[in-house]
Amino acid sequence: QLMEQWGETHGEKNNGFDVLYHNMKHGQISSKELTDFIRERATIEEVYARSMTKLAKSAGNFSQLGTFAPVWDVFKTSTEKLASCHLELVRKLQELIKDVQKYVDDQAKVHKKTKEEVASTNGAVQTIQTTGVALQKSKENYNAKTVDQERLRKEGATQREVDKAGVKAKKATEAYKGLVEKYATAKSEFEQKMAETAQKFQNIEESHIVHMKDIIQSYAQSVDETHVQIGEVHTEFLGNMENTSVESLIQKLAESKGTGKERPGAKPRKRKTYAFPGQNSFYSSSDSEDEDEPRKFRVEIKPVAPNNGTHQSRATIDELKASIGNISLSPPTTKPVAPQFLDYIYLEFFTLAIYSTLYGVNVLYPLLLVKFPGLCGLSNQVRPFSPPKTLSNASLSLAAPLARAESSSSLSSTASLSASNTPTVGTSRGPSPVTLASQDALPIAVAFTESVNAYFKGADPTKCIVKITGDMTLSFPMGIIKVFTSNPSPAVLTFKLKSTSKLEQILPNQTLLFSDPSQSDTNTKDFWFNMQALTSYLRKASEQNPAASYYNVDILKYQVSSNGIQSTPLNLAVYWKCTPTTTDLRLDYRYNPESMLYPGPLSNVQVLVPVDGEVINMQSLPNAVWNSELNKSLWKLSDISEKSDNEGSGSLRAKFELSDGPSTPTTLAVQFMSEGSTLSGVDMELLGAGYRLSLNKKRFATGRYMADC
Repeated sequence: QLMEQWGETHGEKNNGFDVLYHNMKHGQISSKELTDFIRERATIEEVYARSMTKLAKSAGNFSQLGTFAPVWDVFKTSTEKLASCHLELVRKLQELIKDVQKYVDDQAKVHKKTKEEVASTNGAVQTIQTTGVALQKSKENYNAKTVDQERLRKEGATQREVDKAGVKAKKATEAYKGLVEKYATAKSEFEQKMAETAQKFQNIEESHIVHMKDIIQSYAQSVDETHVQIGEVHTEFLGNMENTSVESLIQKLAESKGTGKERPGAKPRKRKTYAFPGQNSFYSSSDSEDEDEPRKFRVEIKPVAPNNGTHQSRATIDELKASIGNISLSPPTTKPVAPQFLDYIYLEFFTLAIYSTLYGVNVLYPLLLVKFPGLCGLSNQVRPFSPPKTLSNASLSLAAPLARAESSSSLSSTASLSASNTPTVGTSRGPSPVTLASQDALPIAVAFTESVNAYFKGADPTKCIVKITGDMTLSFPMGIIKVFTSNPSPAVLTFKLKSTSKLEQILPNQTLLFSDPSQSDTNTKDFWFNMQALTSYLRKASEQNPAASYYNVDILKYQVSSNGIQSTPLNLAVYWKCTPTTTDLRLDYRYNPESMLYPGPLSNVQVLVPVDGEVINMQSLPNAVWNSELNKSLWKLSDISEKSDNEGSGSLRAKFELSDGPSTPTTLAVQFMSEGSTLSGVDMELLGAGYRLSLNKKRFATGRYMADC
């Protein structure tokens, strides 16, 4: 077939050889492009798998309270299996890439050998092309001389002139005859060699196409197997959801939260009010027997820690949960009590205990009818809760769920609502959110979380691409909902967003916020809440998670204007040196305090570098960890700041020994975070009365932070 193609394409200039030769070279280009395609697909699958793993982890961290809680385990397991399916596809594609790369190398060797073998054919092509040009010129000369001789005869020229023209015509005839014979010989040799060469080219192309089809078949089979596995996971998920009936969920809740299986006495009794001294009554019982006899419930508490002096011991959240987990409620030995009341006491105690830890004050005294054993450091005397006028200024070292590190690189005006049982960090004054009154200044917490995305190209700072986005979140204590719902016209929550000159774009939550677009000050922007929408939002959140101690609301998102590499907290420059047997890598980094309004240390610094070429040994400084399954090296560094060695500048070096080199330089990824400041310097200030800012949390972290050579 290629011989036919040669015959159709070589024409008078005999260029069929060049066409077939370059067609062979195009095959190697196709092989490399197929490698790039499969590698890009593997990268996409890996990113997707890691996103699914992150999603599964978040599902595992969702609220474990309420009837719906067990369903999150189904989601978590299913999502983990989906992530595994895609990671398995990544592994298969990486193995396939190795096979394709080996074929590319073998293909290059075959092409080199073929080029040497067809060199004589190339010579025959040049010979016939040269001879053909000479033959054409000789033919034209022969025709001209013959015509000239005939013309002289017809015009009656002298015999001498005719004879002279005849001599020239004869020489032209002999020369033309010789070139015709030479061209015939060259043509015969050319056709013989070209037939052999065309067959070689055809064999190479047939083998190439077969090999490429095999690769594509392997690729398609790997993808198809993954789709089958994903289908099985989805089928399993649907089956699990079908088997998760309403009855089973309620049964699990009853088993985990039940207060007893025996029904209390059902004798009809007159209702009696249980009252707190000095407060309003909050619950009525149906008991009427011995109305003058005070009722007491026995609550056994495992103490968190002994009191220290006059200050209440500040337990960690883990210790607090441990102590709550050891509460055992025993019904009184004389008279039964409605289970609902026991549940109410339990939940009330749980909530008050959390806020005791949060606010550093003892708010357990409203449990007036509870008798505490004397080990507990609490008086058995019944007395109402009255918060002290002054508290210690010491801050609490608790977890900070409010400040979430989100590395979204895109802006969206849609706000999300979330809740948690963990108290917000910080020192707060005033009454517990459980007992907030409408006349109190209501505590509000704010968190600014920013994500810096950067791409460094070589050591050229002008090629650095930077994008910084941020989120503003407000946190409302659970007690504020009762204040809002009981007051038909709560004070309008108004705030000023300050230091906004570096913000390119601000997208407020349009469901909750109003603003005046005519504001002329470029460094500030005022917002105020739609209080009816906010109240409805928080009420819905409390209905979905009634045990939460506070509720987070995403208020606005923004994008920060950047000035290239000067806006990056950590400047990077990477260098690769690749040989068939070794790969040398160096990453230079420099801490950039100018990018931050209030420079702080970069913590949790990690560097991840993929290296192909079958690494058999790695030497690194400082020490890194090599993952042979993922073909990646990982550095974990201590905090980087101006106080670090060389004011935060340094280098990572590694030498990789290879069995199948050379390596292809890849893009490395870096992650870090910083607490206490932002890159934009944006801040907020509450305006008007009725609210106070109990905590202002700032943080930034990396999104996609990459460097290439």
